[in-house]
Amino acid sequence: MKAIVCCLLAFWCYHDVNAQKNAPPGQTVKGSVTDVQSNAPLSGVTIVITSMTPQKGTAADHNGRFILTDIPVGRHTLKATLLGYEPVLISNFEVTAGKEVVLDITLKENVQKLNTVVVAAPSKNDPINELAQVSARQMNIEEGVRYAGTRNDPSRMAQNFAGVVGSNDASNDIIIRGNSPYGVLWRLEGIDIPNPNHFSSLSATGGPVSMLNSNTLKNSDFLTSAFPATYGNALAGVFDLRLRNGNRDKYEYLAQVGFNGFEGAAEGPISKKNGSSFLIDYRFSLIAVVQALGLKVGTGSNIPNYQDLNFKLDLPTQRSGTFSIIGLGGLSSINFKADPDNTDILYGANDRDRKYRSNTGILGLTHTYTFNAATYGRAFAAFSLAQNTADEKIIAEGKEPQQAADLDFKQLKYSAGYLLNHKFSASNQLTTSVSADLLQLNLHQRTIKKGDALISELVNTDQKAILYKASANWQHFFNDDITMNTGVYAQYFGLNNTYAVEPRWNMKFRLGNGHALTAGAGMHSQLQPLVVYFYEGKDANNKSWLPNKALDFTRSIHTVLGYDAMLGRHLHLKLETYYQHLYDVPVEITPSSFSMLNTGAVFGFSEQSDFVNKGIGRNYGVELTLEKYLQQGFYFLFTQSVFNSEYRGSDLIWRNTAFNTQYVTNFLIGKEWPLSSTFSIGADSKLSYAGGQWYTAYDVPATIDKGYIVYQNQDAFAQRNPAYFRWDLKLSFKWDQPRMTQKFFVDLQNLTFRKNLYMKDINVKTGEIKNVNQIGFFPNFNYQITF
Repeated sequence: MKAIVCCLLAFWCYHDVNAQKNAPPGQTVKGSVTDVQSNAPLSGVTIVITSMTPQKGTAADHNGRFILTDIPVGRHTLKATLLGYEPVLISNFEVTAGKEVVLDITLKENVQKLNTVVVAAPSKNDPINELAQVSARQMNIEEGVRYAGTRNDPSRMAQNFAGVVGSNDASNDIIIRGNSPYGVLWRLEGIDIPNPNHFSSLSATGGPVSMLNSNTLKNSDFLTSAFPATYGNALAGVFDLRLRNGNRDKYEYLAQVGFNGFEGAAEGPISKKNGSSFLIDYRFSLIAVVQALGLKVGTGSNIPNYQDLNFKLDLPTQRSGTFSIIGLGGLSSINFKADPDNTDILYGANDRDRKYRSNTGILGLTHTYTFNAATYGRAFAAFSLAQNTADEKIIAEGKEPQQAADLDFKQLKYSAGYLLNHKFSASNQLTTSVSADLLQLNLHQRTIKKGDALISELVNTDQKAILYKASANWQHFFNDDITMNTGVYAQYFGLNNTYAVEPRWNMKFRLGNGHALTAGAGMHSQLQPLVVYFYEGKDANNKSWLPNKALDFTRSIHTVLGYDAMLGRHLHLKLETYYQHLYDVPVEITPSSFSMLNTGAVFGFSEQSDFVNKGIGRNYGVELTLEKYLQQGFYFLFTQSVFNSEYRGSDLIWRNTAFNTQYVTNFLIGKEWPLSSTFSIGADSKLSYAGGQWYTAYDVPATIDKGYIVYQNQDAFAQRNPAYFRWDLKLSFKWDQPRMTQKFFVDLQNLTFRKNLYMKDINVKTGEIKNVNQIGFFPNFNYQITF
């Protein structure tokens, strides 16, 4: 360690002496300004870099575009003003030598037309979608990458927010306010997409490694409750993601290596004349190398392989608006060998060979057209593929391998839709949308059910189904301080002719001096995991039928109250309390503790096949966020959530859900030090403390007697894991050189070597129960160069 410190000091001394001689030239800051309600470009907006002495500014042209050149590297603040609009301040954005800065700025028109309007600066985390007034925040991707322990994964960034907890270290599942991670809606560029993770499945929304790439994303929205009418088919929350455009003026490149893989990216103009651009990024798995070094990353001794591709083409036209083509795809596979000694069976088994494959692809075309200064429309067409295959064989000494299970799930989805937005005045705006998803389902699964000796069919279907969706939202500003949204969302599932009509409402009341009250309520519904509809059962004549095909949506009612306060220009306080009632939840016909609300608690899915919509559940709690925005290189984020999550199955007994950790505390803090005009270092730390998850104990005598795992289901989720604690520390270095920027960090995860319990496993022959722990100490390295 002393040698490393001496080397760093020597490098700093050498670098400081030569910093001025090798200082990079000034960088370009550019972007566009639009009206937040109508999406129309705003000309004449004054743009000023206030962090420079003297200040430097310009005005947006007739297309709302601006450009500022020769901006020194470092942190800067920009202010955008236009008469009749609320000013916007973008604080502490980073300017580097290796890449131009592109900013998308939106301004909101003042309702009260006064000669001089003084408006308190809004929270920088206000969502991009202004229809979301409660339980929503904007995720700043650049700042999120700074957080320790996130592995550059947007899902793990979101796990630091109030009301959110991860399921375990090996997965990026997002558990929101005690809901199943299956209740999260993923949206990319306005298109609802399948699970965007490697090793994904049709009944999950998380995975061990994300296919999303922080290098291609721009600021996005994260919503945790009572979301507005523009979102649907979700019970827990929404991750509304946006891809950035490539640089329309010059070619730029990125190379990176880290936990997520070897990575290369390129962007630049397709045609400088019309402003079209491209952005493409490819990654290939690094995990195999990490495993070869003897370090575990959450999969035991098994080696996951994966690769992914992200791209976006931005194609503006002179008369027809802007076309965009987006793509996201990933391939992943892993093999688990039987472990007879029961020494390393995380996701595996002591007597099974298991092979998993997953392929995901998304291709979308969007078209945005501004009809006039008050109206714009946005159309999309998309295709997606989500496919999972699994093969499981029983390995017994002296015997031929026996097929225990095989699975091939493939979902092809063809989507199309249109959104129309009209701004009647500064006080009134109407947003409407219609869309449809055509689902081509090829679902085949066989398994040896518990107690059986032969393999039998569980799912076998090749069928189409259509989900229709529509929404309307009216936004009204009573004045500059009071905003209200009222809307309705509706969906219809053609497979079984079920439908839902869901009113939504939210309101924000600014009290002055940076204080505000918020409230929201709404009905929300979600389809069941599609596989569930096609579970096969036997009727009275022993003929196969689909007992779950008529299942209705799971439904819920959300209510939220909140309080926001800017305690200073850079210090934000937020309090929220909520109650969520869930009903029409699938449970078993015969009295039992099973409920679909626990979907995602374990890998795979249960063998139950005969459900009715008679279950209920409830989630309620209080959340606190105290955030010091990045200023002079320093920030902190403290979140505290206290909640309860319970359900009732068909046995009419109230129980904890599998996700009822009851409390979670996160504290993040970071500081960066510019050692010279071109070299800086940073340190970021994260402490997490959460209640243990609930689980169902094994019935040991019955397990030994039957030769397969039997649970004490009459006492479901009555046992609890110990509390979870983890400390991560991240050290980073940045060096700006002429036309190039290098960044390096080492993220020391679980610095205290704490053995957080992942699960308990049982040997079905001996009844021996052992603890399987989560990630141990794991140093995550990342190096990036942009030029």
